[in-house]
Formats: sequence, structure tokens, C-alpha cells
Amino acid sequence: MTVSKKKRLPLKTFVEGLAVLLLCSVAALAADRPNILIILADDLGYGDLSSYGGKDIQTPNVDGIGTRGMRFDNFYANCPVCSPTRASLLSGRYPAMAGVPGVIRTHATNNWGYLRQDARLLPLLLKKEGYHSALVGKWHLGLKEENHPLSRGFDFFHGFLGDMMDDYYNHRRHGNNYMRKGRETIDPKGHATDLFSDWAVEYIHSRKGKKAPFCLYLAYNAPHTPIQPPKEWIEKVAKREPGINNKRAKLVALIEHMDHGIGKVLEALDKTAQAENTLVIFTSDNGGQINVGANNGPLKAGKGTVYEGGIKVPTLISWPGKIAPGSGSQRVSLTMDILPTLLEALSAASDEPFDGVSFLGELLGKKRSEAKREVYFIRREGGTAYGGKTIEALRWGKWKLLQNSPFQPLELYNLETDPLESRNLAGKERGVFRDLSARLRRELQRYGTVPWQKP
Repeated sequence: MTVSKKKRLPLKTFVEGLAVLLLCSVAALAADRPNILIILADDLGYGDLSSYGGKDIQTPNVDGIGTRGMRFDNFYANCPVCSPTRASLLSGRYPAMAGVPGVIRTHATNNWGYLRQDARLLPLLLKKEGYHSALVGKWHLGLKEENHPLSRGFDFFHGFLGDMMDDYYNHRRHGNNYMRKGRETIDPKGHATDLFSDWAVEYIHSRKGKKAPFCLYLAYNAPHTPIQPPKEWIEKVAKREPGINNKRAKLVALIEHMDHGIGKVLEALDKTAQAENTLVIFTSDNGGQINVGANNGPLKAGKGTVYEGGIKVPTLISWPGKIAPGSGSQRVSLTMDILPTLLEALSAASDEPFDGVSFLGELLGKKRSEAKREVYFIRREGGTAYGGKTIEALRWGKWKLLQNSPFQPLELYNLETDPLESRNLAGKERGVFRDLSARLRRELQRYGTVPWQKP
């Protein structure tokens, strides 16, 4: 009996085939580990992008993120002011559960948060997945060493350690210089928006050809006060928009100047051949400040309030080959949902007690039926208007219960029939009012378990 012998592949053919398999495996791995670019604007109103209905503003670069990906119509910042939303972004938790129910400030007597030390933040969680993480721009989560960005997981920091700047050109706050490169104090020249854009571009170029994927958190000061765009940008807006008042022209110019910088950052991704494998998220930390000319669309009120204009924000996300271009979402999502979404996108497990919920399925077009979700908002503040107390809101389905002043009664609105919050139903819908009030009280009790001042 003759036994047939199996043909052996020539060694060269075998090696070439193995190389192809390895390259395919590496490509598949890279596709599953995209670079991540999170762009956070400061005080950008819901209507202050042309893609969100702004008639006197041109924001082609930010709008392009939505054209290439998904636009969210019901995305909320976790708080109507800065620090708490930033804490939620990085921790995946409600602000109070992250230890930051209010604004972290340079003066201890007017400070309303301390980022909890046991929270593992976004850069630390991504480090486990092989990421190099960078923060360029505004930090606003603490000045002490234990809460320095490099102490909280970032590999690279080039930006402003404090809160707002009193001047976009000299980068001081109460006379203090909080500009840093790593832990080194620096004193760069130029408009803060240009500096942050240029530093982000430099970072992206530095990652070209690197094995590890990157996560770049680019946090602008713009368009926060002072409304101080470069002069030529005001002139450009005034010429294009006849009849626009000076206050509005300055704010539009500051936003368009930021959009121009974002364009340079996105262009850097293209130039370094990294755009096709980069997930880009654009959002704002809260709504626009009305008294400086912000446009929150038809929404009620603005920054600092728990009405829709203070917490609903424009949000656009792109991911080539994953998110359908020009798609949209009506899902109610919050800033704290971003971290769980990123981890699910990487198939990364975490035992962190997130309050946020992944919306990856929404991004990928896999619509899932979800239970009606309770979402809460809180802001603690000082001064005579707040007295160190909190304002809160709870959205549950179509209902929204809120207390926009600690010294005023709770209000109840049906957002389905009254999205502009014009008819207070607290006196009519007593059953709903009592139910939501009890839910809100229980949530406030939960927040009381987390200290928000440094021990």
C-alpha cells in the first residue's frame, strides 16, 4: 500500500504567508485600538455652531466632525459649570461622586470640590490598554501635586493648570502663572487658543510612527470669558455679518478662531496618516453664557443654570469606518458616558463604579432598547445666590424636576410637550412631582457619602 505524502510549502512561501498574516493581525489590532481625540470647548452654547442652527457663525471644522460621523441632539454636560463636568469626563461618574460638585478655585474660601484620590481616571484606565495619554489645554481639577495631570495618569501635559484666564495673552489668573509643560512653569507668548492648537498639532506629529496608540484630551479655554479674540477675527466677522452688535461679534470671532485651530489639529491627523484610525469627540463643558452674547438656540437660560440652556450641549463624534457619516442620535447621553463608551470600544474591562453608561451601540448603528434612565445634575456654589448650597435637576423620560435656586421651590416640566420649560406642572402633576422628588432626595443622600473638600 502506498502512503501519500503531504506536499510541503516552500520555506519562502511559508514565511511570506506568515508575514501577511502578522500584518493583517497588526492591522486588525490597530483598528480595534484607535487613537482618541477628545476636544472640549469651554462654555459653548447649544446654538453656537453653524451645524446646530447658528446663522451668524461659521464653524466648518467642528461641523465636519458631524458630517463624517454622528451628531447628538440630546447630549448633556454633567453640570452647568466647568470643573464638575471635567471630573465626570475623566471619571465616568456624577460630579459629586467624583468629589467635585462645584467649581474648583484658587481661593480655598470659594472652592467647592476636591477630586477624589481613589478614582482611576481615563488616562490610567487607557494605560492598561497600551495608550499614551496627553492633556493639552485647561485642567481645572486642582492645583496641588496629588491632582496634577501627571499625578493622575497623563503621560504628557502642556497647558493651564488653573481655571479661567484673566487674559488670553498673558495667561494669568489673579496674577498667578499656571501655564505648565509637565511640572515646569512656562511663560509662552501668544493667544491661548493658538498655543493650545499648536501644542496639540506638535503632539500629534510626535506620535507618528509610534507603536502605542494615543489619547489626546484637548481642552480649550475658548469661548469662556474674557471674550478676547484676535482683532483680525473680529474684523472678519463684522465685515461678513452686517448689523451684528459688537458683543455678539466678539464671541462669534472667539468661537471661529477656536474652530480654525481645531482645523489645524484635524489637518495634523491627515498629514501624519493617523486620521483614518482616530476616534474624534467634540463637546462642551456646559451651555453658553448669555450675558456675553452666547446663543443656546431656543433653549431656556444658559451657563450656571440647570435649565436646558445650561446643560444641553452640541456634541459630534466621528470614527472612520465605524460610525456612519451624517448619522444622528436622539439618545439622552451625558459627559460621564464617554469613558465607558471608550472602554467598550476597546473591549476593555474595568471594575470602576461608573455612573455613566456606554453608548457605543448607538455610535455603531446598533440600536438597543433601553430602560427609561434617570439622569441627575448638581451644582454647589457660594455667594449670596447659593450660600454654599446646591441646585439640582433630575430628568426621567419626558419629565424633568429641577430647583434652579436653593431658595426657590422645585419646578416640574414635561420636556416632550414643553421642551422650552415654560409651563411649570409642579402644582398639577402631584404624583409625578412626589415620585421624582423622592428619587432626587435619595440621590442627594448618595452624594453625601463623598467628601468634596481636602481632608
